[in-house]
Order: sequence, then C-alpha cells, then structure tokens
Amino acid sequence: MSGAVTAYIGLGSNRGDREQNLRQAVRMLREAPGVTVRRVAPLYRTAPVGVTDQPEFLNTVVEVTTILSPRELLACLLTIEKLLGRTRGRRWGPRVIDLDLLLYGTESINAPDLVVPHPRLAERAFVVVPLAELAPGLTLPGGISAAALAAELRKKQFVERVKGSDWAE
Repeated sequence: MSGAVTAYIGLGSNRGDREQNLRQAVRMLREAPGVTVRRVAPLYRTAPVGVTDQPEFLNTVVEVTTILSPRELLACLLTIEKLLGRTRGRRWGPRVIDLDLLLYGTESINAPDLVVPHPRLAERAFVVVPLAELAPGLTLPGGISAAALAAELRKKQFVERVKGSDWAE
C-alpha cells in the first residue's frame, strides 16, 4: 500500500464465544478494503474496567497498515462491530465485540466523534500489554514506551496471556 499509515486497533469481547468473536473481527479486518493486517498480539484474559459486575474479557491488539483516513478506518471498525452483533447499551458494559482505534500513525485528533490516540490508552493494561507485544519500543502518550507502561500497569491490573493463543493465520 503506497502512502499507508500504521494503526493499532484494540479488540475485546466478553459475551458469547469470546475467542471466536475476536477471530471473526480479525478475519473481517483482513477482508476490509484499504486495510492490511500486519500482526496480531496473543489473547489476554482481563478483568472488566468501569463496570466490574460482568464476565472477564478476552483482548488483543491488531497492527494494520491502511490507506483509509482515520474516520474511514473508524467507520470500518463500527461496521465490523455491527455485523458481529454489537449493540450499544450501558457504557463499559458487556459486549460481543469492541474495536477501538488506539493509534493512527503519529496523528493526534481531538474531535467529538474521534479522539486519537485513544483517550484512555495509557490507563489500561488490557490494551497496553498486547500492544507492547507488537511494538515494545513504541512511544505512547506521556513519552513512555509501550513495554515500560505495560510493566507498570501489570502491577495494578489483572491481565493474563492465554496459553496457545498466538495467531497462526
């Protein structure tokens, strides 16, 4: 892809067959026009954040290159969520699938419909730990590397790698 941008997308699921939901979302990303999936982090079991009386999540992060604009990529993610049965209910509540645009190149966007880098990226082990698997030296908001922030967040939040969850695709 000429003129492609590297972006990172966080994926999570805590309803239904969580692993299958994530695999379907990655498959759909692979099929999305203008998006090339480069790498997928292993799956992690994580505790829910915000609303804690719900099942554990499975989370991962996908590295893509894309020729889509940030808003076009966001629209793609929202379409995948909808096709996989995501309905928007209680904020931070249970969900079949959740796809978040974490980073889009080095761009900073602060609009009502899109904030990049993701506004809570640096607070969440369920995103930073799998991101650090893919790009440990990546500098995150606040000037800290993904690996250093992952180590810090692991001390405070439950996140456990799922054995045998490497992506063989």
